[in-house]
Amino acid sequence: MRPVVLVLVAVICTALAEGVSVKSLVFPTATSNSYVEMAPLKSLRLSAFTLCMRVATELQDEREIIFFAYRTPDFDELNVWRELDGRLSFYLSGDGVLFQLPQLGALQTHLCFSWDSKTGAANVFMNGKKSVTKIYKKGHIIRPGGRVILGQDPDSFLGDFEEKQSFVGEIYDVNMWDSVLPDSTIQDVYAGRRFPRGNVFDWEATTLEVNGNVHVVSLEL
Repeated sequence: MRPVVLVLVAVICTALAEGVSVKSLVFPTATSNSYVEMAPLKSLRLSAFTLCMRVATELQDEREIIFFAYRTPDFDELNVWRELDGRLSFYLSGDGVLFQLPQLGALQTHLCFSWDSKTGAANVFMNGKKSVTKIYKKGHIIRPGGRVILGQDPDSFLGDFEEKQSFVGEIYDVNMWDSVLPDSTIQDVYAGRRFPRGNVFDWEATTLEVNGNVHVVSLEL
């Protein structure tokens, strides 16, 4: 039986008298057993996506870091990384696409990753600013039937984690769409303005299953 510390529904933008409350996930130390599983709102059979999140980490050039992992029984379908050299990357069932961007740090950074199978266009947005476009995996399809976790890289179907790849820091506001959002919409997402709710993952409604040493904290915005 898999150890489960907490099952919760992340109700994010709850209006309070003093402001807006947002749930955030804090991974305080490197481990081989701490992660958060996310339940998708629909099948992850994807020919395009936009994946956004807010992250902060004090790990610098020490090692690579996994942010987001979607794995089926046989393949890493979509993994998002910060590489050892600081580049940001994502991988679709094989070799990845890498981007040279300003280094992440302890200040919270908003990241969006987008990809379209029809054109192969791949981009990263950092705090609303768009990277160079790269052509990657044109014609590829992300397959359904897997599981999504934050904080660990599963080398088997939700197992075989390595401490040296685990996420340490804070992550929240993870949203995903099954299309490439317009640049202006991604800028709205970064700025916290009104935008379409994620139809694959909606941080306001996604069920989170917390395992190991992960703290769920409320941020007042």
